[in-house]
Amino acid sequence: MSGGGEGDGHHQSGTGTGAGDRARSERGGTWVAADADPEAIARQICLRLLSAAPRTQAELAAALRRRGVPDTAAAAVLERFAEVKLIDDELFARAWVESRHHGRGLAGRALGQELRQRGVASTEIEAALGQLSPEQELATARELVERRLPGTAGLPPLARMRRLTSVLARKGYSPGLAYRVVREALEGESANGSVPSYELEVFPEPYEEEEPAEA
Repeated sequence: MSGGGEGDGHHQSGTGTGAGDRARSERGGTWVAADADPEAIARQICLRLLSAAPRTQAELAAALRRRGVPDTAAAAVLERFAEVKLIDDELFARAWVESRHHGRGLAGRALGQELRQRGVASTEIEAALGQLSPEQELATARELVERRLPGTAGLPPLARMRRLTSVLARKGYSPGLAYRVVREALEGESANGSVPSYELEVFPEPYEEEEPAEA
């Protein structure tokens, strides 16, 4: 009896020795010491996220909150990361605009909305969108329509207009610009005899203040 008690006591004592030092808690998929410095935890989380993809300061702050990092520790780490340019929202916004415009054909409206959702400041969004000139957006819109135009060849002209303007609206182009670009493309076909020119007159021109659908 006594031997069993001593064994139980020895077992409990063995598991308890240094438990505070060895205790682990899982934070966002990373095992860290339970008594670890909150700033060290915050740095580890931020570095792991940044190694996967660029992030904005707001995105990292949200990730730290979700993982229970105290606000003071999170703020200190984010400030330090910004100082050494591991976080740079201005650079992030410029790269985002360049990539998403050329890669997906998104217009400034859609790009601005995406950046706002990621917590980028208005001034930095404006600076990034300044890379896109009206001429560049127009050229991209024309390219998008030209790529989609053959696929609508079997539809009535009005249905083609609606489908093609919807493509541009979903990418953030204004209704007025979408209408003009699509009409221009269809008139180009008309000039080649592919579409009767009189049918183009039935297209209603949209109100410019109408908001496009989300990209």
